[in-house]
Amino acid sequence: MRVLSSLLLALALSLAACQCGRGQVDPVPAPGEQALVFTTTASGTQLFEQSEVMLIKPSEAGFNRITLTGEKFQAVDGFGLAVTQASCYNLLKMSAADRHAFLEELFSRESGLGSSLIRVCIGGSDFSMDEFTWCDEPGLEHFAVHPLDEQYLFPVLDEIFAINPAVKIIASPWSAPLWMKVGEDGRTPYSQWYGGHLGEAFYRDYAEYFVRWIKEMERRGYPIMAVTLQNEPLHRGNSMSTYMSWQEQSNFIKRGIGPAFAAAGLKTKVLLYDHNYNYDGNGPQQDYPLHIFEDPEAGRYAAGSAWHNYGGGPAMLDGVHARFPDKEIYFTEASIGTWNYNFGDCLVNDFRDIFLGTLGRWGKGVTLWNLMLDNQGKPFRPRGCSTCYGAVSIDPASYALGSIVRNSHYYDVAHCSRVLQPGAVRLGTAGYTANGLGCQVYLNPDGSYAALLLNETGSDIVLNIVGPTRAVALRLPARSVQSVLWED
Repeated sequence: MRVLSSLLLALALSLAACQCGRGQVDPVPAPGEQALVFTTTASGTQLFEQSEVMLIKPSEAGFNRITLTGEKFQAVDGFGLAVTQASCYNLLKMSAADRHAFLEELFSRESGLGSSLIRVCIGGSDFSMDEFTWCDEPGLEHFAVHPLDEQYLFPVLDEIFAINPAVKIIASPWSAPLWMKVGEDGRTPYSQWYGGHLGEAFYRDYAEYFVRWIKEMERRGYPIMAVTLQNEPLHRGNSMSTYMSWQEQSNFIKRGIGPAFAAAGLKTKVLLYDHNYNYDGNGPQQDYPLHIFEDPEAGRYAAGSAWHNYGGGPAMLDGVHARFPDKEIYFTEASIGTWNYNFGDCLVNDFRDIFLGTLGRWGKGVTLWNLMLDNQGKPFRPRGCSTCYGAVSIDPASYALGSIVRNSHYYDVAHCSRVLQPGAVRLGTAGYTANGLGCQVYLNPDGSYAALLLNETGSDIVLNIVGPTRAVALRLPARSVQSVLWED
């Protein structure tokens, strides 16, 4: 078992930035004797505040005991944010030293949060510097790396992967190249970035486009763990979009993506859907990914499904796993903005629904939307979201590290990334339950244990988590998120 001493020492030296001005970090405990606890309250009085509690014998644990049942569930890939071109634009406006310090804070496993999963756009999006793909002239002979990705995306990815080479990428396109798009009749060329359909005549070309994009990214050192075939396929109105029904996606997989990936020997996973729990109220598209899983020819190429939360709730995932337990589940996008943002409510509600809600339903990872926007929500594209906030906001007057405001999504990701290593396995628990209490326990690959805790109530909750040979006695402040790491 890897001891925590080096990790804790590095943490004490570097996480002051994560504590939003809290100041000196508490003394580091001796490894194996204490559990490391991080707490964020909805009131903001504690912001990823570090503390330590003594480990005790199971026989010494008091009331409100949560014990391990011996059951093991899914392994988790990780948590993180979308490295959009807008995020890269803002990051590259920072000084090199400030940017590196912030990226270390997010991605380093030794001295930071250890975020290990990001989302990247295949071409442009509503948060890029323009609308584009990597093949905007008709014919794949024109396929080439787009200059905007050379300018913005690649320098940031280079820095991220230098800090944490184990980061995994989920990638999604917002639109097919315009020359591949057709109108509602399936034949008439469609020249708008928003709306339209992928023409059946271009299935093979578009599949080859994916193959070439993945190979070029991996040649540059950015392994692509998974792709979705269309961001929000039931949404026609974004600044870049392509409508893709489940029937169209199934046919594209069978006649394009599946055979192309197999022929190219790609190991990249194909994730279906990538849209809202409620299928955007589109009745004929209800159970979108399940229809494709049911098709033996298409389903064999699909590793799982991806989900957003702009409509419906995570209970939808119960039926997905029940019907297809061998298919993986990822949460790939949620945003905060002027329409919903209250720090405390978003912190608590998103941790409950997106993080515990996805993980408790066999989810393997969570990515949220923009890593960084400026404090006016910029840059964004016309017809895109003009009211979104990033996980962090930065002041464009200075682009200084000290001007960064860490919003609720930052802390939700921080609590999971900091204590759960890639490959952590969710464990079965039994015992104490209470309305408003969320608790999940994990076993990390190095043998350490981690817990994700949520208190939605207006009062503190005291509980004891009992492992095989050690127990942790904890107090969860009212309306708070807490994560815990210890060696049993």
